[in-house]
Amino acid sequence: MSRLVVVQQKQPFITHSSISSPLPSSLSDFNGIRLKLPTKNSTKAWQSKKAMRVTASSAKKILVMGGTRFIGVFMSRLLVKEGHQVTLFTRGKAPITQQLPGESDQDYAEFSSKILHLKGDRQDFEFVKSSLAAEGFDVVYDINGREAVEVEPILDALPNLEQYIYCSSAGVYLKSDLLPHFETDAVDPKSRHKGKLETESLLASRGVNWTSVRPVYIYGPLNYNPVEEWFFHRLKAGRPIPIPNAGNQITQLGHVKDLARAFVTVLGNAKASKQVFNISGAKYVTFDGLAKACAKAAGFPEPEIVHYNPKEFDFGKKKAFPFRDQHFFASIDKATRELDWAPEFDLVEGLADSYNLDFGRGTFRKAADFTTDDMILGKSLVLQN
Repeated sequence: MSRLVVVQQKQPFITHSSISSPLPSSLSDFNGIRLKLPTKNSTKAWQSKKAMRVTASSAKKILVMGGTRFIGVFMSRLLVKEGHQVTLFTRGKAPITQQLPGESDQDYAEFSSKILHLKGDRQDFEFVKSSLAAEGFDVVYDINGREAVEVEPILDALPNLEQYIYCSSAGVYLKSDLLPHFETDAVDPKSRHKGKLETESLLASRGVNWTSVRPVYIYGPLNYNPVEEWFFHRLKAGRPIPIPNAGNQITQLGHVKDLARAFVTVLGNAKASKQVFNISGAKYVTFDGLAKACAKAAGFPEPEIVHYNPKEFDFGKKKAFPFRDQHFFASIDKATRELDWAPEFDLVEGLADSYNLDFGRGTFRKAADFTTDDMILGKSLVLQN
């Protein structure tokens, strides 16, 4: 039989306090000090102004599939703060908790003393069914599910489940000339996210109370995808930033803390029952604009941008740019209207938060690799001469 363990281990996040921050980060549940931004919204707190008051009768026994890397790190803190009993289901290969940059020792100790851990592999379907059935949970947050077959044993184990909240992706939409994407738009059954589409279909067919959240590009501290980090590496090195084609492709980013709030907002929300919601930032941005926003947020000079035609290069298996080379953005109107949720970070403020609490402290997920940049810039110099 599986066993729940209360985790009380201290794993401080590596920081370099000697590095000054070009723009201070806004106050959040993960920052210990109130800092002000020189913007119109500098006085707002990151913590949702409409945070739910949880009573003993409304507290839920929540299972989070995943929860130790990025989205779940921030979401689980909010759930614990609201009084829920939160269990993380992971393989146990990474520390179950880690102290976040800016998080006080007291806040971290309180969180880590309350978080629970269920160790296992979600691909071991028999273990999943037996362990979850033995423990029983009211709500499941599935943050790392990719295929429908991974979800079936969870549903089988929890016949009385109150809500299944799923992290899908806006990448499921069929490419279109009509933008932004709405939740009712056509989807692409051949997309690399087809497993998420099949999971949404499974949830609908099983008659459970489900909610699916479709983020666009996610950014923020601890991001394991090279989104803002890709730009920060080049800005720090003082290198030109290579951007495909004209650089006017429009995209959209949403801060991980805003996404975490959205996930908490749908919990027990009747308006979220059997619904899909796009979640991202309030504004769209061009590729060139994103490069400039990263520079502004991190305190670097405006970068030199070099445009190139990707068809003129053979990059092999290397990825020369971290975004899909197309217009790609989604409407968040449904979420703001139905959930009374709205992003609290604008783009530059959010990028500053990410830089100050992560890259600017000397921490990042992937080392800089300028191999494809050098190919692009080398050809650019030849053409100029």
